[in-house]
Amino acid sequence: MAWGLPSTTSLARFCQKLNRRKTLEEPTMETSLRRHLTTLDLTLLGVGGMVGFGLYVLTGTVAKWMAGPAMLVSFSVAAVASLLAALFYAELAVCVPLRGSAYLFTYVFMGELWAFLIGWIMLIQCLLGGSAMARVWSSYLDIIFSHRIQSFTEAHVGIWQLPVLAWYPDFLAAAIILLVLALASCGGRISSWFNHTFSAISLAIITFIIILGFVLARPHNWSTEEGGFAPFGFSGIMAGAATCFYSFVGFGAIAASSKETQNAKQAVPMALAISVGLVAGANILVSTVLTLMVPWHSLDPNLALADAFLQRGYSWAAFIVAAGAICAMSPLLLTIFLFVPRMVCAMAADGLFFQVFAHVHPRTQVPVVSLLVFGVLMAFLALLLDLQALVHFLSIGTLLVLTVLTTSIIILRFQKAPPSSSQGPGSPVGTEQASAPEPGQLRPALRPYLRFLGGCRPGATVAWALGVLLASAITLDGMLVFGDSALHLPPWGYTLLLLLSSATFLLSLLVLGAHQQQRRQDTFQVPMVPLTPALSILLNIFLMLHLSYLAWLYLSICLLTGKLHPESPGCLIQWPRRSWSFHATTASAVGDLSLGLRSI
Repeated sequence: MAWGLPSTTSLARFCQKLNRRKTLEEPTMETSLRRHLTTLDLTLLGVGGMVGFGLYVLTGTVAKWMAGPAMLVSFSVAAVASLLAALFYAELAVCVPLRGSAYLFTYVFMGELWAFLIGWIMLIQCLLGGSAMARVWSSYLDIIFSHRIQSFTEAHVGIWQLPVLAWYPDFLAAAIILLVLALASCGGRISSWFNHTFSAISLAIITFIIILGFVLARPHNWSTEEGGFAPFGFSGIMAGAATCFYSFVGFGAIAASSKETQNAKQAVPMALAISVGLVAGANILVSTVLTLMVPWHSLDPNLALADAFLQRGYSWAAFIVAAGAICAMSPLLLTIFLFVPRMVCAMAADGLFFQVFAHVHPRTQVPVVSLLVFGVLMAFLALLLDLQALVHFLSIGTLLVLTVLTTSIIILRFQKAPPSSSQGPGSPVGTEQASAPEPGQLRPALRPYLRFLGGCRPGATVAWALGVLLASAITLDGMLVFGDSALHLPPWGYTLLLLLSSATFLLSLLVLGAHQQQRRQDTFQVPMVPLTPALSILLNIFLMLHLSYLAWLYLSICLLTGKLHPESPGCLIQWPRRSWSFHATTASAVGDLSLGLRSI
């Protein structure tokens, strides 16, 4: 058989398949939800989904290897980036008539290829995040038993000295995952009281840590004799901010609950701002007391909070901290077990994953195959991988996912809005939308001055401008992060390239702003689009470029293995898809990560 270059028609058809988007069918079960949640309810929901991971998992690594006492600045930058991402997430959530995750939003607004990649990255991130939580769970439990578990394992199994792998196999972490796997299979009734009880205990212990930590504070630990406030410089602070970003991913619970919220247009953004602010404040305060109690370079990165109290001779406080870590990690770990199998089940139902994972138990409505396979895989990762390696791999995927969602906001704003079923043909809003210029067209006031753009079809100029915006943002961030010495450029060449990338970024931003956007008065919309998403994209890429080469290697391997998946949209083997409409059964399968406990 002769092999030749594919024709233009076949390439166009292939690209259309990669970019096809999911159409939604609004189910009755979602539209009949009673709007009973208040701003306080949403705030507590967001705080419960975010607090804990950053304090017990990330603080030790960021303080010792990345930022030192300046870790509190890292948490502040990460909070700003996460708040911007949370607002964009909220707008996407209110535009979709179903509870959903980043996988669903990407499928609806950007197409099949990006949806598969985002779903694949989220799957890997959850596996690594769950493994890291189990390792922390195990380490803090070992403190209660005076490290007897670690000593026993090292004595009878031995110590490994291999990169990425832990020093010894953590059988306790693997057992913890299998235990939570059993709890997840019991359903939502057990999960509900489990989550609320442990979250309340965790919040009380965090308050205890802050109060006692300030009592034991020693300002000398921030002096130049101990390395100073920012021993790793600006790059270390930004690398810490990129790593700390993962501690704020629970904000999706608020956005996913917008359909049940009273006055969602005001309550959702207010709850997002308050919850991110509260969690950021807790992270900053704990980071402050941690590095004031003991020198940052003496911390155990795996057990930073408990280790600080142990160094000061407060072993009883270390036991309380260990109990708080266990209470904080348990509901988060259970949430991952409720989310991952359902997202994989949804991907399989869409034809983007192996069909065996689409099986749901008829009585319990639990995706048994997904739960067992990924539970065992997570236990295997927790058994072998080192906690520091897991932490380094977590944030880069999350930043990429939220950058794609931020890009979706720009795409959403400049495309024609679907007609609302609640508006009749004679309603004033419908008449106003009909008479308004179509989104994606030049604004009427600017048409006399930008006639060379007026001949393009609606949305074409926007698509080109968005592509140029992303390319210039990557170039500009690369110039700022690596500098002229790392890029081996002469000073004049570096300055010229920096000015060109900045000018291109601003020009593409102005071109986007010159086009008509869709305006909706009935739902929440992020202000100052496209400026705010452009700044968020710029910040996210800036943080990603500060991560280590190992994190980028992990991301490359993750994307490569996803593309080699036989049911990947980019794979040459074409697999039959089931249905391109999104029904209520699949909707319940892809509830947001932080909403998993509550939505079951």
